[in-house]
Amino acid sequence: MSDQFLVIVEGKNDKRQIQRVLPDNVVIATTFGIPNAERLERIRHAAENRTVIILTDQDAAGRRIRRSVLEMIPDAINIYTKSGYNGVEHTPLEYLEERFRKVGILSEDAVQYDNGWEQTGATGDLDDYDTE
Repeated sequence: MSDQFLVIVEGKNDKRQIQRVLPDNVVIATTFGIPNAERLERIRHAAENRTVIILTDQDAAGRRIRRSVLEMIPDAINIYTKSGYNGVEHTPLEYLEERFRKVGILSEDAVQYDNGWEQTGATGDLDDYDTE
């Protein structure tokens, strides 16, 4: 099930791009740059009992975010875009679908409709989780 995943991206444009290919019930965490201790704690809390996937840009900030998250969640799965795509927000949807299929978020037979995927559920968002 896709609600067993937490996908970590850098910003709102990255989030918008991957929401176009993911079912609504996948939880997406945005770091909004290099995450501070509070943001990392929220991510750690949201990651409990989920497979964590990191999808950040291939620049210095993206690498630093990956390192921060991997220190906290060493078994997180890294997904990379091609450097020629100029970041997650500009990565073609077909490429993202292929990457998410490889890690098991999307099934091989998932069908995308105009307004989303055939499997839908509660909207997943890091803000649904507090650190208390």
